[in-house]
Amino acid sequence: MVFDEHELVMGCRRKDRVSQRRLYDAFAGRMLVVCLRYVKSRDEAEDILQESFIKVFDKIDTFRFECPLVAWIKRIVVNTTLNYLRDNRRYRFTEELDHVAEEVATTFSEELHWKDLLQLVQELPPGCRAVFNLYAIEGYQHQEIASMLGISEGTSKSQYSRAKSLLQRMLTNHRMTENGH
Repeated sequence: MVFDEHELVMGCRRKDRVSQRRLYDAFAGRMLVVCLRYVKSRDEAEDILQESFIKVFDKIDTFRFECPLVAWIKRIVVNTTLNYLRDNRRYRFTEELDHVAEEVATTFSEELHWKDLLQLVQELPPGCRAVFNLYAIEGYQHQEIASMLGISEGTSKSQYSRAKSLLQRMLTNHRMTENGH
């Protein structure tokens, strides 16, 4: 969809319903995928998405065009999702590991579809899933993640390491299942 970002934001600031609908239609699909990376249930993800867009429209006056609109919206969606998880106690973090495991080099199969990968990420324990998404996908540093989630930097690193190890095992099992083993 081609649109003028500035014109769209200005329309939303005027509470123009057509502009709001265009903004929602332009970004809702991508943002639903973001929500689904953190929660297993599509219903939960849709609820979070709806709450996120309410916040987007409430805060649209604060958007200053200093970053792409999609990045600004995504940050609101991620923060809304984290607040949802925190409020609903959907993640717990294990004790910090004494030693963070070595980086796990994983080569993703060409045959592994993004929906399969999303499903594997959704199967991670909630704490691991949140840290994995924030670090590997959203690009936050462990110090930032620790601050966002109210955990130590070491816990963030250990949860990420655990998530990678679990994903590696799940990918191995996935490949073995595909090959009939």
